[in-house]
Amino acid sequence: MSGTGRRALVCLPTYDERENLGPMVQAILAAVPQVEILVVDDNSPDGTGRLADEIAAREPRVHVLHRAGKEGLGKAYLAAFAWALARDYGLVLEMDCDFSHDPRYLPGMLGAAEEADLVLGSRYVKGGGTVNWGLGRKLISRGGSLYARTILGLPVRDLTGGFKCFRREVLEAIDLPSVESTGYTFQIELTFRAFRRGFRVREIPIVFEDRRVGQSKMSRRIVLEALRRVWSIRFSRFARGA
Repeated sequence: MSGTGRRALVCLPTYDERENLGPMVQAILAAVPQVEILVVDDNSPDGTGRLADEIAAREPRVHVLHRAGKEGLGKAYLAAFAWALARDYGLVLEMDCDFSHDPRYLPGMLGAAEEADLVLGSRYVKGGGTVNWGLGRKLISRGGSLYARTILGLPVRDLTGGFKCFRREVLEAIDLPSVESTGYTFQIELTFRAFRRGFRVREIPIVFEDRRVGQSKMSRRIVLEALRRVWSIRFSRFARGA
C-alpha cells in the first residue's frame, strides 16, 4: 500500500449529501481500493445517514459515525479523528463529499505520505487552481491564506484547504481535544500545530472544482471571526512551543 504501507482511512463529513454520497464512495474506492471510509453524518434531514448505513451494510470498507446534529465541519472532523485514533489506522485523510475534492488525487496524497507527515492538497502551488469560483471568493481565499501565512510565519501557500492526509503521529501530537477553531480557521490551526511540532508538511497541487456554485457558506461574520482567530492561534501555547 502507498503511504508507508499503513492502513488509511478517508474521513467524509456529510450533511444533506444524499445525492453525492454513493458516487463519492464509489469514486474513492475506485481510485484507492485499499482505503477505508468513515462517513460522519450530522443527522442529515435528507436521509444521508440512512443511505450511509445501507452502503456500509454491503461494503465492509465503509463505516458510519452518526452525530446528533450539525455542529460545524471542525467538530465533525475532530470526532472522525478520535474514531480513527481509537483504531489501527496509520494514515487519516479528510475531504469534502461534494466532489470539490476529486478522488483522483488520493493516490498522489498517499504517495506523498511516504516522505511527509502531513500532505496538503493545495490550490496555490504550481499546477493547482480552482474552477467555478467568482473573483470575490478567489480574493477571500487567497487573501485569507496570505494573511494567516504572514501572521503565523508558515511556509505553506494554501492554509485554508480541507483536503489533507495526516500520519497518525501528527494527530496524536497536536492535542486535538484542545482545538478551538470550528470554522474557516480549523484547517489553519491544524496545519500550524503540525508545523510547530516539527512535522514535515508538503503541498501537492490539486484543482478545486466548486460544483455547487452560489451555495458558498462564506459570510462577513465567518471572515471577521477568522481574522480574529488567527491572532489567537499566533499567541497560543503551540506558538510558544509548549
